Amino acid sequence: MTGRSNHLFADKPGRSVANRSLERGIVVLRAFRPGSDLLGNGEIAERTGLSRSTVSRLTQTLVGAGMLKQEPPRKGYRLAPAVLSVAHAMRAGSAVLRAAAPLMRTLAQERRINVGLAASDGDEMVYLESIRYSHRAALRSVVSGQRVPMELTSLGRAYLASVPESRRSALLRLIRKRRVTQWPALAAAIAQAIESVRARDFCAAAWQPEVVAIATPLPVREEIYVLNASVSTSKPIEEVCADLSGPLIDLKQAVLHDLAAASDADVPWTAPSIDHPVIGAGRRRRRESAIEPRQR
Repeated sequence: MTGRSNHLFADKPGRSVANRSLERGIVVLRAFRPGSDLLGNGEIAERTGLSRSTVSRLTQTLVGAGMLKQEPPRKGYRLAPAVLSVAHAMRAGSAVLRAAAPLMRTLAQERRINVGLAASDGDEMVYLESIRYSHRAALRSVVSGQRVPMELTSLGRAYLASVPESRRSALLRLIRKRRVTQWPALAAAIAQAIESVRARDFCAAAWQPEVVAIATPLPVREEIYVLNASVSTSKPIEEVCADLSGPLIDLKQAVLHDLAAASDADVPWTAPSIDHPVIGAGRRRRRESAIEPRQR
């Protein structure tokens, strides 16, 4: 397997020896990305670093398991519907998504912005939820399951700021290998984002034209998720930060509040009311801060 594939399985829990056949089968499934829905054994071998004979055995096994579909006329394979059912089960079973999604939707609707929740996968971030309500049409749509680069995005940089030093160093080494020529500028931007998260609990990035995003880490037990808010705008990045950082931090605190409350009560989450104790407090603070200068 390639170095990238090995990295994905570097954090295996327990002491038992890893099942290499299972690992390689998962690596084959990971080779399928948007825009490459039909792949032959040769293309899969090139993407994964596995030999063609190994890939041939694995693809036949995955067809038999219902995870791949073979298209003989085009001599290729595509992901089978069973893969989508696994993804649906993941989303339906996510306690964090159940708590965050209604709160994210409320914020997105009220502010007419885009709000997302993501988690890491190797050296990329994967959207678990994305609610799009920006005033202006974005240059691209973002959907659940979509990947974005860790090193370029506010999502990824907020994640890097929150993981243990050993994990961060390993990820930065991996990114540096892929981004040799851009590394000096990227390293400086990532360091600045890490400092911003430590000082202000969020960081910002504008890696696409006229799109500014800010993100804050969402630590839940042993995992680090990331919430972000983005808007299509020509405003300066600091102006967007001043406008959206408060609502984003309030959202984070509200999600953590509801997770804790539901964990204590052991009951399902429900949609938040307009008098949500955390979001309401945040709104009151912002109203008071806006009134005070006028009173002076």
